[in-house]
Formats: sequence, structure tokens, C-alpha cells
Amino acid sequence: MHKILSSILFLLVASGAIGQVMGTVNKKTKEFSVPPNQKIDYQVFGYQYPNNTTVKMICFSSHEGDVRDNYSGCRLGSYYDTDRLKPGDKIIYLGGIGTFGKMSFISGDGKKTLFYLPKSSFSIK
Repeated sequence: MHKILSSILFLLVASGAIGQVMGTVNKKTKEFSVPPNQKIDYQVFGYQYPNNTTVKMICFSSHEGDVRDNYSGCRLGSYYDTDRLKPGDKIIYLGGIGTFGKMSFISGDGKKTLFYLPKSSFSIK
């Protein structure tokens, strides 16, 4: 039984299903990005407040249904990566709040919308 559990845990870690970071924040510009064509399976939500039980504001996912159909009804949309944001749109990291990063979604026309992304889903480089 111990061998089976160890094997399953190894496979999950090796496949990237546990603790996988899918985005980065540029240390200088504070801009958040999710690169295209990642070889991992991911689904990360940004929330209205720093609590994962609040309204889902944005989704980054490797799942076609999440992105194409915006299954979760995210107000800022659902995307595979930040390259697919509308021209002029960007996301800026404003700082940490507990286990969340405070983000500002800035649309091409200058409108700003705050949301909170789990810190486990991005790194600062």
C-alpha cells in the first residue's frame, strides 16, 4: 500500500499537478504575465477580494471550455495566457495580501479593476 501511495505522489509531482507556478511578475515593471504553450495543466482564478469564496473575476486555464465558454462567468474574462488579452490590456502586481497578490487589470482605455490572485500561482522574477 505504501508503494502505491508513493508512486501516485511521485506521478502527481512529476506531472506538475502539485504546486505548479504558471505566471510571473516582472520585478522591475510589476507586470504579470502567463506565457503561452505551457506544458502543464492549470486553472487559476483571480477573485474580487483576497478570499477564494468571493466572486471570480478572471481565469487563466489550459482547458478549452474554461476559456472559450468562460464557464465560471469571470467578469474580466478567461484566457489561456496574457498574450491573448485585448491590445492595450495589462495586469500589474500591486503587492501581497496574505496568501494573495493584489492585481490591477488595466484595460486599453485606462479603466482599472482590482482582483486578487493566489501567490502560489505566480513567482516574482
